[in-house]
Amino acid sequence: MTYISDNTVIKPLSFPEKIITIIKSKLSILPWTVFLESSSVDHEDSQWSIFTSEPIATLTESQHGVFFHDAITAQSQTLATDPLAAQNTVREQLFHPEQNSSFPFTGGAIAAYGYEMGELFESLHKQAENQGMDLGAYHCGFYDWAILHNVRDNQLYLMQHRTKGQQQDTQSLWQARWQWLNELVTQAPPEITDFKLIQEWQADTTEDEYQQAFNQVQEYILSGDCYQVNLAQRFQAPYIGNEYQAYQALLMENKAPFAAFFVLPEQTIISVSPERFLQLKDNLIQTKPIKGTMPRSNNPTQDQVNKQQLKDSEKDQAENLMIVDLLRNDIGRVSAAGSVAVPKLFDIESFPAVHHLVSTVTGELAKRYSTEDLLRACFPGGSITGAPKIRAMEVICELEKFKRHIYCGSIAYVNGNGDMDSSITIRTLVCHQQKIYCWAGGGIVADSNAQSEYKECFDKVSKILPLLAELNQ
Repeated sequence: MTYISDNTVIKPLSFPEKIITIIKSKLSILPWTVFLESSSVDHEDSQWSIFTSEPIATLTESQHGVFFHDAITAQSQTLATDPLAAQNTVREQLFHPEQNSSFPFTGGAIAAYGYEMGELFESLHKQAENQGMDLGAYHCGFYDWAILHNVRDNQLYLMQHRTKGQQQDTQSLWQARWQWLNELVTQAPPEITDFKLIQEWQADTTEDEYQQAFNQVQEYILSGDCYQVNLAQRFQAPYIGNEYQAYQALLMENKAPFAAFFVLPEQTIISVSPERFLQLKDNLIQTKPIKGTMPRSNNPTQDQVNKQQLKDSEKDQAENLMIVDLLRNDIGRVSAAGSVAVPKLFDIESFPAVHHLVSTVTGELAKRYSTEDLLRACFPGGSITGAPKIRAMEVICELEKFKRHIYCGSIAYVNGNGDMDSSITIRTLVCHQQKIYCWAGGGIVADSNAQSEYKECFDKVSKILPLLAELNQ
């Protein structure tokens, strides 16, 4: 399969699998490298992985707006606007809108949206305080090339896009990138230190502190402030060594359809998310909120019992339905009248650590709105805030001890034509100044039990914390 237009060339690569492993390893130490991976061929949302680096431009959050850097001209400026408005402007200035491509990424933006970016779009009475880390809530690279991997047929492709104003023809640009990859393969491998934790994981919230926060959420629910609040806690440990090695180990164990590895100036993000946030393709919107969790069992019979118990749980169905209604409202802000629908309600999706209750909400983006307008209307995702969203976010700000950063935010790619796919960054870790951070949480409703909710946090990271604790020890 080949795709050739005036501005984009996508051709198959004949690299053996070991060569792409070498390329990924060498890219993994470069700034602004990003891997978006589907690691479970059995999952319906797993088909493509995207590997790229060396963006032609970047946007990052700054104190006075959004900081724009052009990697080609080395010129920079601060844009006095919000991140998504800046992203839309730069994306449309740089990239041609490709049509009728069956490939996922044809050149465009790849961004990490921290949870706190939502404070720019919703009027909160209280905002999260900075506790130790100042990582910024928005990072976006603009990429004109990528390796695309169809995980279902194990075929690799090289995509090269000719940006607006670029004089060189597209075929020559593709050939130059092909040559660059071949030279990368022949370079000496980087010297790396094996990843390992040098102390045990530590929970930043004690069980007593969690109980107190849980009780306060219950008071807010009983007083009618909100119906559901997603309450999270953070874990941390010091480490040495190569973060990509940690990502590879987690990817192999977790089989995530929305995994990501993102090397940013002040942090490296490792995500093995099971959850889609928003997909936009040909103006059709899809979101798949997860709400409802049951641990897996090594005993097949018991595992099936757990799965059926989740499917039949009235409590989990009620929680899921609250978030479905919230997302119907969010998507409805920017959808064509009458187009919002719920084609799937209370499906079960199974992952190595847990079963999840998942629903699907769809809509059609109204012609007057952009992809970034859709993101602004829905961010952060309702499945990781609660309902109603604004009050739930205020409660989260009040009761959680630390900023969430990328946890419960999103990682997304947006093509020149506006097509997009994105994850909710749960099961997601941040590496910063030789410490690694991981979060876990769950939705609290009126009939929730504190001990069960506390245990659920650990169920969700049962394929993350122990694995990294044992890696290379």
